[in-house]
Amino acid sequence: MSDAAAPSIRVLIADDHRMVRESLVAVLESAGCCRIVGQAADGQQAIALCLALSPDVAVIDLSMPGLNGLEVVRRLREQCPGTRTLVLTMHEDEEYLLQSVRAGASGFLLKDSPASELIEAIRSIARGRGHFSADASRVLATHLQQPERGLEDPYRDLTPREREVFHLIADGLTTKEIARRLDISTKTAENHRARVLHKLGARNTAEVVRYAIRRGLAR
Repeated sequence: MSDAAAPSIRVLIADDHRMVRESLVAVLESAGCCRIVGQAADGQQAIALCLALSPDVAVIDLSMPGLNGLEVVRRLREQCPGTRTLVLTMHEDEEYLLQSVRAGASGFLLKDSPASELIEAIRSIARGRGHFSADASRVLATHLQQPERGLEDPYRDLTPREREVFHLIADGLTTKEIARRLDISTKTAENHRARVLHKLGARNTAEVVRYAIRRGLAR
């Protein structure tokens, strides 16, 4: 095969379900324009592989263990700007869409979308454009017309360390357990916890958990 005919779009797939990953690999490789350079089963692995492989497009599931898809998208935007992200999810709620866009996703599709649209989305994103399903585009248009709706995103204002603490709080860990997990003092963990609650406007752990679920940040 000549260089000109070789698949030109380097793609990484991140999904915790092996069968989903294998199905995506089959669909994309059969299209002839994509070369799968890596597969990740969790969020941390997705970031590590993107940093090592620098794919053109990363296809990211929102619900993954270790680090959820939204945080993966955020970190890739900061740490691997050459990789553009397509969120591929089963979550239809518009809040997931809005959070994905705020995190830096270049596209958003549901997992029941036709294979042809997935291929079109990856081609478009690789060319530097965005791609959103028809329903997603309508939601985004509404929010552009009414910019005062849903723009606040306290999670975005958390520091990387505060985000780690946020997820551990949402997972139900106590302050002492957080300190041990992050290898920091209990006092430092208390300070991080207090700042997280203050920035989120939460009064207790239960409200942090509700915020995480509502915003699609629960792991």
